[in-house]
Amino acid sequence: LLAARREKEQVQDDDFQEGIERVMAGPERKSRVISNDEKRVIAYHESGHAMLTLLIPETDPLHKVSIIPRGGRSLGYTLQLPLEDRFITRKSELMARMTVALGGRVAEEIVFGEMSTGAQNDLEKVSGAARKMVCEYGMSEALGPITFREAPEKVFLGRDIVKEHNYSDEVAQKIDAEVRRIVMECYERAKVLLSAKRDKLDALAALLIEREILEAD
Repeated sequence: LLAARREKEQVQDDDFQEGIERVMAGPERKSRVISNDEKRVIAYHESGHAMLTLLIPETDPLHKVSIIPRGGRSLGYTLQLPLEDRFITRKSELMARMTVALGGRVAEEIVFGEMSTGAQNDLEKVSGAARKMVCEYGMSEALGPITFREAPEKVFLGRDIVKEHNYSDEVAQKIDAEVRRIVMECYERAKVLLSAKRDKLDALAALLIEREILEAD
């Protein structure tokens, strides 16, 4: 479709690339006006994500980083593409993904000394992943190889409405504590890695502000 709109006679690599990015992040919104101050925050946010993909071997390789808005919510994005199809995910890989996702928030804290609303979507993903690790995958040493999620066919309408759990309030507190511990472990790992590479973080953010889009190489 993109190649046809550009009146090309054949589909080329850049058409595939743009197609992938549109599906994953939405169309570019170059018309959206962003102040220089916000642009700097976004550049450091995305640089935090990108730096961690390069520093953590268990995560998918970095493909591209951009501070051009896409879709309805994204003010910038860091694109990672796996090298092969995967059907199972190890705990170390889940932790790596969560650490990368927290990189934007951590970079903002390191550089500006305060937080912004820009990490909302990242935090939703990380919190959800940590809860799945504890409640569905049995990846919590404190709670053991147990699932705390009922099978869908066992959930009746009435119970679903009142959100009844198949575990005690005491266990619920332990689940909340484990979710928080896992998230904070990833957060601290991101902070240590980015703090140690602060000069590289500054350099990458400056280059992003200048060019707006950087390929992995």
